[in-house]
Amino acid sequence: MNDKEQIDLLVEKYGALRREIGKVIVGQGEAVDSLILSIFSGGHCLLLGVPGLAKTLMVNVLSQTLGLQFSRIQFTPDLMPSDITGSEILDQSRTFKFIQGPVFANIVLADEINRTPPKTQAALLEAMQEKRVTVSGTSYALPNPFFVLATQNPIEQEGTYPLPEAQLDRFMFNVRLDYPSFDEEVQIVRQTTVQRYEHPSTVLSADEIIAFQEVIRRMPVPDNVVEYAVRLVGHTRPTGQTSQTSRYISWGAGPRASQYLIMGARCYAALHGKYSPDAEDVRAVAFNVLRHRIVRNYYAEAEGVTTDHIIASLLNNEA
Repeated sequence: MNDKEQIDLLVEKYGALRREIGKVIVGQGEAVDSLILSIFSGGHCLLLGVPGLAKTLMVNVLSQTLGLQFSRIQFTPDLMPSDITGSEILDQSRTFKFIQGPVFANIVLADEINRTPPKTQAALLEAMQEKRVTVSGTSYALPNPFFVLATQNPIEQEGTYPLPEAQLDRFMFNVRLDYPSFDEEVQIVRQTTVQRYEHPSTVLSADEIIAFQEVIRRMPVPDNVVEYAVRLVGHTRPTGQTSQTSRYISWGAGPRASQYLIMGARCYAALHGKYSPDAEDVRAVAFNVLRHRIVRNYYAEAEGVTTDHIIASLLNNEA
């Protein structure tokens, strides 16, 4: 099967994924699409939303439809690094044996990641970057594929440890979940207050996901699309800011943002049946890629200018 046939098959599987996820998750179409994009792009995803928006359920259902091993870690202030990575114990034969922690799964849900101290956050973030953990000088490879989907509550900040910008940069996407519409909430209430529960079917396997990831990485990208992505990221930096953004940005995105824009554009194009991405595909993933990589200054906070406002201004200037 050639790459074009593989992409056609991916479009078919993507439609089946959405239908199976839709059996359980009402609405939140953009968030579901962003999770699927991050999976096929091989990146990690940060979900930002108030309690009760089905963030945990969404990730669990996604793992079921993808046929992947799922693990959930509830982050608390007393969580230790070994609670994530695992630890060595002395067994009956008086030899040390490594007991794997919950990070040894295909999809790891880091629930409320900002509730644990930086030392424990760093243990997970190292695993995200290296795709392995080191315990007592021995490295252990994590399963392939491996994804971390982390959640944060944006309204309750007491007793939290916000992720530094350098650690946020390891997440490909920062996805914001909104409240459901009136009709969607009516459907949610009707669907979740009865005993009947829909069980989604498995659509893909781990091997198929890896194969699709390789096809997406081989997708050709025109030079003008790469230049568009790099130019867009450059406008967030102090040396490349436009008059519309220089007043509000104190620091911009690094080269990883350009890489993720192209990877996300490749995946977005493939899921929509295109064999090569264009500038519109870059624009489609720009908010999720850049949202957590732009540091606003005092003027932006004082005037209520959000990072989304800044990104929208950049996209308008690059239209």
